[in-house]
Amino acid sequence: MNDMKTAKFAIGQVVRHRIFPFRGVIFDVDPQFSNTNEWYEAIPREVRPRKDQPFYHLLAENSDTEYIAYVSEQNLLEDDSGEPVRHPQLRELFERKPDGQYSPRVLARH
Repeated sequence: MNDMKTAKFAIGQVVRHRIFPFRGVIFDVDPQFSNTNEWYEAIPREVRPRKDQPFYHLLAENSDTEYIAYVSEQNLLEDDSGEPVRHPQLRELFERKPDGQYSPRVLARH
């Protein structure tokens, strides 16, 4: 029996963390947890997310810096602020649409 869930958020969507003050653009999705056990165990037990849900890779930003984040679906909310994300790698992977969402760039493949 397959208990995998369908991802709630899409590549290019702007999201924000439910608890912590950061937001970002989704650039990849894992159908379930796919990081190291060391990473997982470093999260305090009382806020540690379940592994059996989609996890999202974000080009993330907070008020101080930009970085890559790995976040469980349960900890994300849609960001409807319409504000652009300032991550320096964003333009390599996406173009911003008039509605504020990001569309993956078509990359040349060999």
